[in-house]
Amino acid sequence: MLFDFETLSAQDRYKLVVSSVVPRPIAWVVTQDAAGTVNAAPYSFFNAFSDDPVVIGFGAGPRPAGALKDTADNIRQTGEFVVNLVPESAIHGMNATAIDFPPGVDELAEAGLSKTASSKVKPPRITESPVALECVTFQLIPAGHHTIVLGRVIAMHINDDCMLDAAKFYVDTPKLGLVGRMHGRGWYTRTTDRIEVPRISVAEWEAKKAAE
Repeated sequence: MLFDFETLSAQDRYKLVVSSVVPRPIAWVVTQDAAGTVNAAPYSFFNAFSDDPVVIGFGAGPRPAGALKDTADNIRQTGEFVVNLVPESAIHGMNATAIDFPPGVDELAEAGLSKTASSKVKPPRITESPVALECVTFQLIPAGHHTIVLGRVIAMHINDDCMLDAAKFYVDTPKLGLVGRMHGRGWYTRTTDRIEVPRISVAEWEAKKAAE
């Protein structure tokens, strides 16, 4: 079935995309304003985009009234933020930080979550997250009523027990226990159901075709 996005409402386009582009990793973003007030919110329009420099990005929508959400506003003011990844063990805390609290409310405190000081930026990281990426602004891109926030990663924290071999930078990815965003208002998925499909070289592909 064809859907012509040039004829559909924004809400209908949104419903089609978020029900199909799944699973999506979740950026649990911590920022603070110029006065030092901490804000935390999850965003599932999120991924990594380059490796040198390492750039990650997420899409931040506006408040219903049209003003920037605290996350995007704080990043515009300070140029710093921390992206934490969401483990299943903290999913309910993450969900609480998605509540549209008024400006100035510390969502982490409301959710009963802990803060740990970052190494190179002012916003703290979320203690309950096994992975945190400290970022400085790489670029802010207007996209309709969203702001696409691109951040350059300048430091990364991974729990010690989630490293297979720190000297070789081998991460025990399954042990992170992360979740991803699915469709609808409250569906998520675990990262425990995996299939392995090794990459194929040209030579291997040609040999496979010749054998067939």
